[in-house]
Amino acid sequence: MKLKATIIWGVCMLTAQLSASVFSADVFSGYTLLKQETKEMQDDDFLNQGMATVEKGGKLFASIGKNGKSCETCHGQGGKKLDPKVIATYPVLNSKTQRPITLQQHIINEWTENLGNAPLKYESSDALALEAFVRNLARGQVVNVQTGGKMVPFFEQGKKLYEEARAGQLDMACASCHNLYPGLKLRAQVLSQGQSNGFPLYRLADGKVVGVQTRINQCFDQFRAEGYPFGSEENTLLELYMNARGNGLKIETPAVRF
Repeated sequence: MKLKATIIWGVCMLTAQLSASVFSADVFSGYTLLKQETKEMQDDDFLNQGMATVEKGGKLFASIGKNGKSCETCHGQGGKKLDPKVIATYPVLNSKTQRPITLQQHIINEWTENLGNAPLKYESSDALALEAFVRNLARGQVVNVQTGGKMVPFFEQGKKLYEEARAGQLDMACASCHNLYPGLKLRAQVLSQGQSNGFPLYRLADGKVVGVQTRINQCFDQFRAEGYPFGSEENTLLELYMNARGNGLKIETPAVRF
């Protein structure tokens, strides 16, 4: 069955149609592949449906926690004290654990430890809203994830998961699509490089905002594999590598994608 499925996938890719533009191996955002009307939707905050989630995150950011504090107590009204350049470096190395931590996990930790609130479930609507709000503060900032120093072993593990770890009935890795076939169509969808600079983003196919790890697991579903749990070490390493692959791209949160 694995061989048959792989052959079928290969036939699909060989018969895929080239998109209107031909791309080099340079890093480019999925925005490049969007139809003009979708680009206009992303660019206009009144049309971009992801902005409703950003606004929700802003309200949560200002809400008073169980201990009488809010995120604004430390980070200023509307997060004005947050440094966009720092936001653009996530995932970062956690000073306590000396392991990578995603922006969403950092927010969840702050929500619980500093505000005394009940923990938010990873990729829940509230956690995504807070992450979208914070990432939106860095919109236009260049992604700059650390890949050297103490981050090297984690970056390499994430790279191996992304480029080499095959799974599912189709026996595929993330790189099987996003490294080899960006710009080609798979059915009605144009394959991108799998860049994460727009997350959390509004996905038209879902009709809602999704996070990086939700999208990773959706891809696993497509090649008939079981994804990793949200917030797991594997998904954190994948997110680290994916964000680092996009170093130099501008943050687009909330992007709009198919």
